[in-house]
Amino acid sequence: VEPQVVHDALNCGYIPVVSTVALGIDNDTAYNINADTAAAKLAEALHAEKLILLTDVRGLLRDPKDEETLIHVVPHLRGAGPGGRRAPSPGGMIPKMECCVDAIAGGVERVHILDGRIPHSILIELLSDEGIGTMLQKEE
Repeated sequence: VEPQVVHDALNCGYIPVVSTVALGIDNDTAYNINADTAAAKLAEALHAEKLILLTDVRGLLRDPKDEETLIHVVPHLRGAGPGGRRAPSPGGMIPKMECCVDAIAGGVERVHILDGRIPHSILIELLSDEGIGTMLQKEE
């Protein structure tokens, strides 16, 4: 990840939009890169304090079939990898949770998973005590 182009865009007053389609080494093949992975790696490279992932689910659920089982906070994560603790993650959330844990291991303080279908979900998550999605946070 080369964050300089993002820094340059921000310094010029632009809001960067990052595509997750990239050319291979041969410049002949385009690859679809997982957007969560790209966002997590970019957040690490930018030394971001916070990463917010918008998705079509409320967040991490204890029971994927029951939205009332939302886990609001996954606290005190250690780094990913052999010595680290992985967050619990059912079904299709596994790749997303792995990216979140890796972002925390890479220095991001907090990662939020929010349902982008809910109006004002970012504001509700960031400005309320309980929040509306799932927040992962770095070990203190």
